[in-house]
Amino acid sequence: MAAALGEEAPDNEDYYSLLNVRREASQEELKAAYRRLCMLYHPDKHRDPELKTQAEQLFNLVHQAYEVLSDPQTRAIYDIYGRRGLEMEGWEVVERRRTPAEIREEFERLQREREERRLQQRTNPKGTISVGIDATDLFDRYDEEYEDVPGSSFPQIEINKMHISQSIEAPLTATDTAILSGSLSTQNGNGGGSINLALRRVTSPKGWGELEFGAGDLQGPLFGLKIFRNLTPRCFITTNCALQFSSRGIRPGLTTVLARNLDKNTMGYLQWRWGIQSAMNTSIVRDTKTSHFTVALQLGIPHSFMMISYQHKFQDEDQTRVKGSLKLNRASQTYFFPVHLTDQLLPSAVFYATVGPLVIYFAMHRLIIKPYLRAQKEKELEKQRESTASDVQQKKQEAEAAVRLMQESVRRIIEAEEARMGLIIVNAWYGKFVNDNSRKNEKVKVIDVTVPLQCLVKDSKLILTEASKAGLPGFYDPCVGEEKSLKVLYQFRGVLHQVMSADSEALRIPKQSHRIDADG
Repeated sequence: MAAALGEEAPDNEDYYSLLNVRREASQEELKAAYRRLCMLYHPDKHRDPELKTQAEQLFNLVHQAYEVLSDPQTRAIYDIYGRRGLEMEGWEVVERRRTPAEIREEFERLQREREERRLQQRTNPKGTISVGIDATDLFDRYDEEYEDVPGSSFPQIEINKMHISQSIEAPLTATDTAILSGSLSTQNGNGGGSINLALRRVTSPKGWGELEFGAGDLQGPLFGLKIFRNLTPRCFITTNCALQFSSRGIRPGLTTVLARNLDKNTMGYLQWRWGIQSAMNTSIVRDTKTSHFTVALQLGIPHSFMMISYQHKFQDEDQTRVKGSLKLNRASQTYFFPVHLTDQLLPSAVFYATVGPLVIYFAMHRLIIKPYLRAQKEKELEKQRESTASDVQQKKQEAEAAVRLMQESVRRIIEAEEARMGLIIVNAWYGKFVNDNSRKNEKVKVIDVTVPLQCLVKDSKLILTEASKAGLPGFYDPCVGEEKSLKVLYQFRGVLHQVMSADSEALRIPKQSHRIDADG
């Protein structure tokens, strides 16, 4: 096994980042990167005993990475399972003689088996609670009529309606799911409820069918059939047939919906409904992180209408959204509180219904929610730092050793680049930068990576792939769990250039756009 050679690498070691190659790198690219690092870390090139020992460790690590990635079979296992897949005794996961394609098929089979085991314990609860509040007494009352009535000095606020619904999914097999749902409604002292059971089967990757049975005190028993089918990757159709049994007899119904994805945030719908309330409806719905817009036109019996709706979303980092009419979405649960303020258009009611909730939301978000989320994030980061402290210290020592081994090579590279007016790395920093004034209290956590970057310069070019730069030779992660960037100040053809790159963003220098304007 390649994983057994030399010094054992940490579990989070990224071989692609270590060799600075793409995940799709060819054998030629791997070989070129390997030879370059071998020349840098070969123990025979260092006479100092301490440097020689450090070179041996890094050389073995590079050799281990190359052995894994140069073998198509071990590379396939590494891509799927990581280093843990290579360390299994006896190759329990897959047989060693299998091809990469067979290994991937085996992995997918194991994934399906694990998914089936999870199905026995997994549910998907969803719920909605809606509470109607009558607060018209706040703005529309005759105070003089109630002066002698005890307790009349306070406005009367009442709950006049309530609706509760809940559903859970119980996977039976990998393709069959049972869905149990119920609802309870009450308004002005009258109410009722219903319960539904649906059995859904996934018939193919493109569609599924569902049988529904329902009963309630407001309506009689219900039997329904729903079919869903993807026509194209951007278009689907659903058909729903239903039989409603009531004291007036059997009421059949049929609904067909054709939908198309117009762009990543916009859907268009065409709906035809036949039965008790026959109608044709067309609508366009656009939903983004900050807004929800709907325009709809319906022609039908007994109702025909045109509707335009716009909703703005106020959201925080914890996926909690507060919308108009006091609507709160939290995970898969929805809490809705429509408040009836007045039967007439009164300025005071309009003010309290619009400005009031906004002021309360922004005050709570700034004074309570945001500080709480920041404290929670810092607590999680602290736990992560504690659990990875030993690994970070080991990576830091490896990086410092690598930098010491690079010194002689970097000196030669700089001499060659200066002779041709080529690429010289003046300064390079990697880690967490704080440029925003709102985050000025946060601590900057960066490391100097000038030498490692200069060592990667070849023929006046520096190319970094799309991978975390923490795995590059001479690098380590100075701020685990936090957003990192690479800032480089370099000189090319005697002119200063500067660029800042995100951690996993590919970088290629020099570029004209990085040039620092001398007039600025």
